[in-house]
Amino acid sequence: MTAEPLIRRAFIEPESVLGFSLSEWDLLIRQARRANVLARLSHLLESRRLLARVPDRPGAHLRAARIHAERFRHSLHWELACIESALQALDVPLILLKGTAYALAENQAARGRLFSDIDLMVPEARLPEVEQALIRAGWMAGTFDAYDQKYYRQWMHEIPPLRHLKRQTSLDVHHNILPKTCKSCPDADRLFGNSVGIPGKNFRVFAPEDRILHSAAHLFHEGELNHGFRDISDIDLLLREFSEIDGFWQKLLQRSVELNQLRALFYACRYVDKILATPVPADVQTVLERQAPGKTRTRLMDFLFVRALMPNHASCNDRWTGLARWLLFVRSHWLRMPVYLLVPHLLRKGYKRLAGERL
Repeated sequence: MTAEPLIRRAFIEPESVLGFSLSEWDLLIRQARRANVLARLSHLLESRRLLARVPDRPGAHLRAARIHAERFRHSLHWELACIESALQALDVPLILLKGTAYALAENQAARGRLFSDIDLMVPEARLPEVEQALIRAGWMAGTFDAYDQKYYRQWMHEIPPLRHLKRQTSLDVHHNILPKTCKSCPDADRLFGNSVGIPGKNFRVFAPEDRILHSAAHLFHEGELNHGFRDISDIDLLLREFSEIDGFWQKLLQRSVELNQLRALFYACRYVDKILATPVPADVQTVLERQAPGKTRTRLMDFLFVRALMPNHASCNDRWTGLARWLLFVRSHWLRMPVYLLVPHLLRKGYKRLAGERL
């Protein structure tokens, strides 16, 4: 690796930023923007009473990011109200996922977090009526390609992404957290059965341990890691917050077994420790080490993930970063689908790309 990215140092030791030169501040802000964590950095510095001591020019960027994040939060709540209204006639459990869930549950991971779409999970059997209700309220599928429709509806864990015709907001409607074709796809009924309600809302969120497992499953099955640093920071903040709950770690281990996510939890705890120095109890580490995929493969995963989870910025890359990201992209497809489905799928996508068609 090249020199340690400034963003990593800032998140581990926020006080260290007070010694940064203006050129280092310039680079830190660029890295934070690329990782989509500039507002989160601003909240972190404010929580340590450091923001007022930041030089004026970088301080202006940090404060502006917080203002933007606050406006985003208000827009999010308006959009959720619209979704709630569209689905209010249906007696169906509505579980919000990832960033939207963190916001409604008021988790620390919600502070300054920005995202491009809302993720909603409903029982698979209720998908048709949910989709029709959303269409009547102005959402439409972003793709009408017959193969893409089959790809989503037959093999994936969600229907094709929806976009509102007027507001141009994006909504992903899921029925599980991983594709049907993925070997580690959990039993969705277990997720619904362990969800918790949001006071005053028709929405629900996953239980704390399931929130972490979903974040881990998504990150360590995902092939496009442009927001990998933000996502590993999510896990860091969730672990720090929920570790204050009595019995949390044992419940987390138990749920990882029940949901078939023990390997994802191993990677999550390994890389929050390596990248953000997140405290993980020694006894938990001992249990998770038994899930290591062998010393050689673990070293390979370290080589790949420690690079790929850094911000996608030139200052955070070395000569191997591009290769690491590409190999993880290939790995994600390998995990997502069996070979007999994967090969035709990739050949089709490759042909469309060569033909200049929109994917």
